[in-house]
Amino acid sequence: MTRVLALDPAGLLDKVYISFWIPTVVLTAALAIKLPTIVRLWRDPLLRAVGGLLLLACAVFVFVAPSTIAWTNRVTGVPNISAPWCYSLLTAFCASCLLLIIAWRNGLSERSAEARRAMRWVIGTYTGVIVALWVLFFLADVPEERLRDLDTYYANTPFMREEIVLYLLAHCVAVLITSKLIWEWVRTDGLDAWLRWGLKFLGVGYGLNLIFDASKLTAVAARWTGHDLDWLSTDLAPPVACLSAILIAVGFILPHAGQYLHGRWRVRLAHHRLRPLYVLMRRVNGSGAPCILRANPELRLIRRETFIRDVLLPLARHLDEDLRSRSYEAALGLGHPPGRAKALAAAVAVRDAVDTGRQAPDGDGGGNPDPTDLLQDIGALSRALRHPDVIDAVRARAAAPVESVSVHE
Repeated sequence: MTRVLALDPAGLLDKVYISFWIPTVVLTAALAIKLPTIVRLWRDPLLRAVGGLLLLACAVFVFVAPSTIAWTNRVTGVPNISAPWCYSLLTAFCASCLLLIIAWRNGLSERSAEARRAMRWVIGTYTGVIVALWVLFFLADVPEERLRDLDTYYANTPFMREEIVLYLLAHCVAVLITSKLIWEWVRTDGLDAWLRWGLKFLGVGYGLNLIFDASKLTAVAARWTGHDLDWLSTDLAPPVACLSAILIAVGFILPHAGQYLHGRWRVRLAHHRLRPLYVLMRRVNGSGAPCILRANPELRLIRRETFIRDVLLPLARHLDEDLRSRSYEAALGLGHPPGRAKALAAAVAVRDAVDTGRQAPDGDGGGNPDPTDLLQDIGALSRALRHPDVIDAVRARAAAPVESVSVHE
């Protein structure tokens, strides 16, 4: 069995067949993820370009499916008219990729004259290629419908031969330029991690397109020399194209989805880390922040921060500053770094004020400490409250000198 598969690459590739509808679903998902941002920021031409590119990519895989090819030919009544239509969609997609990468990398507000010239060259060249594809098709004689092997079946047919080579070369040139720009961009310093990974997926996806082009061109060239390597075009190229489209879709999804999920995770983590301080402030206030079931994570975080600061503000003016100062020195003495020592000292003073229910004396005016510093560091304060054993150790060390003095007296 192994020997048969080794001698029959087409049979082996049948085992790893990838449906054309899989990349279509992935690309549609990428478009759906991007669509809310595109609609909200419709005036941004870069976002419109991303939407158009993903829409073209979906159209390519919808129309290259054998069932859609047969339907298009039947509806139009023209055998093989799907060929120039699919070639045109693929060529337009290649041009869109080049335009997007050029605009994305150079930016829209500070687009250089060189970038503008490059974009005009792409639009002019690929528009000319699409026009030539249709002219060559109508000059060619291709009466027999071919759903899967048109490229190799008509590889020696006048005008159709030129059309096949033209679309493959246009695709190959676009892939080479786009891949070069992407990998140069990947090596740029200061990129967001999600953007860098997205670009890597795009780079690998476009690299696989080179395998697609090489397979097709090799199979076509083999026909010119009287050989049969059709399996490269019919069995290897399609799954490579599908895998490439999936990676390209992931490349577009990853920066947007990754940054979104990372932002949500940071908000939820910040909300969770404020819980110890929130619980302590509820003891002071007697109740917590009102619950809103439909509130998004950002609003819940804002409401928790606001509640904590509203309760902490009057309490901060009643803190034992002497205890806080001694606790800071004690924390440093226990080996904690200054930032951590400051948070632990504040935790000791705040917990002491809550436990003793201390109130400021009536008429106490300007002697109250400034609470600004404490209110700005509620995150560090809450993290310190998560370790009551450490707070107890700091408080015990801070109280030791006072107790010692009292014994000697």
